[in-house]
Order: sequence, then C-alpha cells, then structure tokens
Amino acid sequence: MNISRQNIFSVFFSISIFILVLILYPVESRGEEINGDNVNKRYGLGAVIGNSYDPVGDIYFYMLSGFVLFDYERIWHHSAPEPLRFKVEYNIGAAKERGASFMTSINMFALFYPDLLKDDVIKPYIEGGIGIIYTDFRVEGQGLKINFNPQVGIGMEFGAGSGDAYFLCFRLHHISNGDLYKDNRGVNSALLMLGRYF
Repeated sequence: MNISRQNIFSVFFSISIFILVLILYPVESRGEEINGDNVNKRYGLGAVIGNSYDPVGDIYFYMLSGFVLFDYERIWHHSAPEPLRFKVEYNIGAAKERGASFMTSINMFALFYPDLLKDDVIKPYIEGGIGIIYTDFRVEGQGLKINFNPQVGIGMEFGAGSGDAYFLCFRLHHISNGDLYKDNRGVNSALLMLGRYF
C-alpha cells in the first residue's frame, strides 16, 4: 500500500484539529464537573518560531500554539504554592529542513510566577514540562518520528492585570525518544513564542 506524504499530512492535520477541540472544550466541562465549581482557567493562543542548534543549525519551525492554564491545586488536588499553574498546550505547524515537514505536539507544563515584581502590568514566569511530538523529519541517527519533547522556558506577561494580557516566552526545546529505540540522536532547538490570553 502506497501512502503519499500528502495523505499522511491530511490525516495528522485532522487528528490534530480533533485533539485541539478536545483540549479547549471538554477539559473545561470535566474540570467543573470534578471539582463542583469553576476552576480558575485561562486560555491562550500563540505563534511559535524556532531554530535547531544541535546537531544541525538548519531546521527552522513555525507553529500555532493553543493552551489552557489551570490553578495547579485544582487539577492535582494537593497543596502547592499559590503562584503555581498547570498548563496543557497543543502545537501544530511545519518545519523547514530540506523542504517543508509537518510537526505537531501536545505538552504539559508547570508554570510558576515568581514574586519579583509587585506589578499587574508586567508579570515574569518560568515554566518546564514534557510532552509527545511528531516530526515529519529525522536527523541522522534520530530513529523515530514520534518522540518525547521536554522543554524549559522563561517568559513575561504584559497587561497581566487585565483579561487581554499578552505574553512573550523563550524556550529551550528538546526532541528524543528516551532510548526507547536503538537510534536516539536528539534535536535541540531554541524557540520564541508570542501570543495573548483571551
């Protein structure tokens, strides 16, 4: 059976849209049902640009990101510092590496707002997490197209006291299969994310 890249892209695009709908809609109703009240949630959209730096420096990627940010204690039901949040994020886009390649990922993060500035206009944060990523490209020795995707980042919210806050985030982004396969050459990238809450 001969499956073209176009067909693979169409299938993954359809699955990605379906997952995005699941993330943005049913999570809300499930959270309210489980806790019996309104979970503090924020939704956001962002544009992501990135560039690999190891093992090669010529993979550029562009993605659209959608996420939901929850109060950490309301999701995990144990005590946590008040400024700690839990984020579920979905990304879809393309990489440019000797041609265009499809990328999609789903990630979860712990996000913390350190009490550095007593200001509702600018609010810094740090975040770290892991997820699963599919990349239609593979560098030499990478092994798999479906991999783990740990990330760590620092960011800043602007206009954090209003409902229409914007954010800018810088992340270090890693792709590897965690030695689940004999070939496990990782891909390391730096990315920049710009978006807004709504």
